[in-house]
Amino acid sequence: MKKMIYPIIAVLIIACDQLSKYAVRSSMQPGERIEILGRWFSICYVRNTGAAFSMFQGNRFVTVILTSLLIVGCIGYAVKLAGQGKKLFPLLLTCIAAGGISNMIDRLTLGFVTDMISCGSFAIFNIADIFITCGCILMMIAVLFMFKNGEEL
Repeated sequence: MKKMIYPIIAVLIIACDQLSKYAVRSSMQPGERIEILGRWFSICYVRNTGAAFSMFQGNRFVTVILTSLLIVGCIGYAVKLAGQGKKLFPLLLTCIAAGGISNMIDRLTLGFVTDMISCGSFAIFNIADIFITCGCILMMIAVLFMFKNGEEL
């Protein structure tokens, strides 16, 4: 995978997330729900002032400063690994960083993150959260099962 693909992937993730959030904000009121598969799967507009799964509600240090440091760390490590010819970890780090950047755009411009996907009794989330969570889970799986002699993927 060429190194230029990672910024393109990041831009696509951010664009999809921001467009979906804009669509929800412009057509729904906070708390409004559109049932797709009953209450099991629905679109529900929520303004989240916290971090993952609404933790740290209203804590700007965690939601802005700490998140910014994590994003910079992901980008830096992705660039380093991509420069070494690695493919999997830079891709996963790109997904995590792009999701973080998109949620940060909301935090800095709106003061909250727009969440809208509701599945069962699980926390309401957005597309950026999907990329962050899947990137982290896949990275843990890679570390546990795919590492070869301590070599990074």
